[in-house]
Amino acid sequence: MKKWEEHVRRVVPYTPGEQPNRPGMIKLNTNENPYPPSPEVQKALEGLKADSFRLYPDPSASELITALAEYYGKDRERFFVGVGSDDVIAMAFQTFFNSEKPILFPDISYSFYSVWAELFGIPYRRPALDQEFRLVKEDYFAENGGIIFPNPNAPTGIYMELDGVEEILARNPDSVVIVDEAYVDFAGPSAMELVDRYENLMVVQTFSKSRSMAGMRIGFAYAQPALIRYLNDVKYSFNSYTMNLPSLKLGAAALKDRSYFQETVGKIVNTRERVKKELSALGFSFPDSRANFIFASHESCPARELFEALKEQNIYVRYFSSPGIDNYLRITVGTDEEMDALLEFLNRYLNGKKERE
Repeated sequence: MKKWEEHVRRVVPYTPGEQPNRPGMIKLNTNENPYPPSPEVQKALEGLKADSFRLYPDPSASELITALAEYYGKDRERFFVGVGSDDVIAMAFQTFFNSEKPILFPDISYSFYSVWAELFGIPYRRPALDQEFRLVKEDYFAENGGIIFPNPNAPTGIYMELDGVEEILARNPDSVVIVDEAYVDFAGPSAMELVDRYENLMVVQTFSKSRSMAGMRIGFAYAQPALIRYLNDVKYSFNSYTMNLPSLKLGAAALKDRSYFQETVGKIVNTRERVKKELSALGFSFPDSRANFIFASHESCPARELFEALKEQNIYVRYFSSPGIDNYLRITVGTDEEMDALLEFLNRYLNGKKERE
């Protein structure tokens, strides 16, 4: 080891889903939306002038925040935006999780939480999910330095009803509780409706999933104004210009088209429910996903084997080698045509496996 390496901060980094670029592939491994963004986004993109890029973007992100406030019918002072929900959550970790008490998040959950905790030197504890992959809310009644969990959870897709979320909030008045709602538009009511009653609640959402804008990196937080002010203080302490001009313009445009958004979400939910039935008929079991993916395990064929077989057919799904979930595949809900191709291959492969045995 070189002398200077003694002072390098070492962490185990987050491993993102594979991003292949192969002709004819079916990409169902990173929970991207299979449909394009709203036509309003295309119009806004065509209206951008290259000359505008010589100027810094608005550090207050006023256009996007105003669009969010109008869309949700809330005050502007309750919104904060960042470069994807990852940026927003990382900033929230730095802002709110600074006590010596451990923060709490599930053991099977978004793996970036432990990466951020390690990176920022935040103590943490990961209560186990139950045997059905459900969050045990009583585990979050213990003393803590903050709480974060996704709802629906990832990679399981399980959604906790708001009465359960509220019970966790009510038992933790002295901690900031962050509900990560990357997939909530495919699930049920948002915890945003609880913010008026709980000054310690922050809800984080993203444009990457339901709004088909993963490539633009847009995320936002919604909370009472005091929490938003604290977040902005941290943001302006190291980078005023977190969001680029196209993201601000195109994000605002996406919010104008409520009917397209609802139509797209509806198509994904309908496809998800159909595919659940067909996977069950093929011998798969899975938690009741309320996200845009299905977390599935087969009764006789190992997940890794299926993962490799699908990959050979240019069909990409996500496989996790972590203990407890190493026999599951996370399958993003694509178009009906993509899912039909997946199901057709699985049917052929599993039947062929039976014949070979």
